[in-house]
Amino acid sequence: MLAIVAGAVVTLLAGCDRAGTASQPGAEEIAIRTAPAEQVFQGTLAGQPVHLVVHDCEVLRVQQGAQGRIEWTSVLAPEPYPFPTACERQSLSFDAGQVTAKLGRRAFGAGGCCASGGTYRSADGLNWKKL
Repeated sequence: MLAIVAGAVVTLLAGCDRAGTASQPGAEEIAIRTAPAEQVFQGTLAGQPVHLVVHDCEVLRVQQGAQGRIEWTSVLAPEPYPFPTACERQSLSFDAGQVTAKLGRRAFGAGGCCASGGTYRSADGLNWKKL
């Protein structure tokens, strides 16, 4: 039994590099790389560089974290809905120095969109106003 456990540990450790960190990109990096253009904003807002991505009907601020890893922080999400939902539509657009986010979650079993979400606008990427 001990030999089986030792073999499993060796197999698990073989996937790590010598520094002990995973060599594969994280979920955030994969989601950002594969996001279509209409779900990404990278530019200047209120005089500051801002990188936003919308993922699963949530606007996320993208930053480079420790050890060069990509990290994201939620800056906007639709209001909660009491029943299960799925993201029906999501996009980011830029006009006149502001970013507009369109988010829409559809309730399972319901026709059409949207149980929660809406259109939101921000001049800095952090503070959002529902239109």
